[in-house]
Amino acid sequence: MADTEQFDLDAYLGRIGWQGGRGATVETLRGVHLAHALSLPFENLDPLSGRAPSLAPGDLMAKMIHGRRGGYCYEHNTLLWLALEALGFRVSGLAARVVLGAPTRWSRPRTHMMLRVSVQGEPQPYLADVGFGAGGALLAPVPLVTGTESEGSGRRHRLVAVSHEGPLELLELQMHDGQDWVGQYAFTLEPFTAPDYEVFNWHVGTNPRSPFTRRPYLQRTTAERHLALDGDRLTQTRADGTVTERKLADEAEARRVIEEEFGVAVPEGLTLLG
Repeated sequence: MADTEQFDLDAYLGRIGWQGGRGATVETLRGVHLAHALSLPFENLDPLSGRAPSLAPGDLMAKMIHGRRGGYCYEHNTLLWLALEALGFRVSGLAARVVLGAPTRWSRPRTHMMLRVSVQGEPQPYLADVGFGAGGALLAPVPLVTGTESEGSGRRHRLVAVSHEGPLELLELQMHDGQDWVGQYAFTLEPFTAPDYEVFNWHVGTNPRSPFTRRPYLQRTTAERHLALDGDRLTQTRADGTVTERKLADEAEARRVIEEEFGVAVPEGLTLLG
């Protein structure tokens, strides 16, 4: 990834609380991935404000590392890409169609960003993704091997090959919800680059039909719980599986919850529940 002068690895690792090794090992990859996922919230307040967020390294540092903000998939995974390359990993970009909640596997455009990470000495690359805004998101990278189950911080995932008419193998990431395997997104291993994500980011961040431009959507994961805000609906899932849900009363409560529960500074003048 080009244009890395404004990225500060020390500041990034300090923000996510990673104090482990800095060698380009599987242990470092897993540790940094989990630390990022548990430290930086998923949020769409820039698209809700009517603009696509900047993916420039300096802007990402100012917003997510030095500011009290999170981001969505392009921001999270661009930051992780910068960090992993600075740590010595070989990284390339991937893109997927989100199938979770979709009528069919082909209902949505291929706009979700993930990473393919190679680790020296390992027989297979890894799928890394700290920007999927759902309760089934990866907390740990998974080997890019079909048919193998992976467990990471209490979540089970697998990659399966699915039939289609294209020339490249189509993989689907699935998460076990305690009863069955549920598809999260489908993708090929075709590489994508920063200009591709700039186009995706502009489309998802400004299109009036995009769900991210219509209502607040935030996720925060800790060791104790997963917290999600979708519009005015706040859902909490505890580590033991207990789920509670409630409707926020008004604009003031929405702002308070986002500030205090998600740790995200709401931009001045932004209407959350209009």
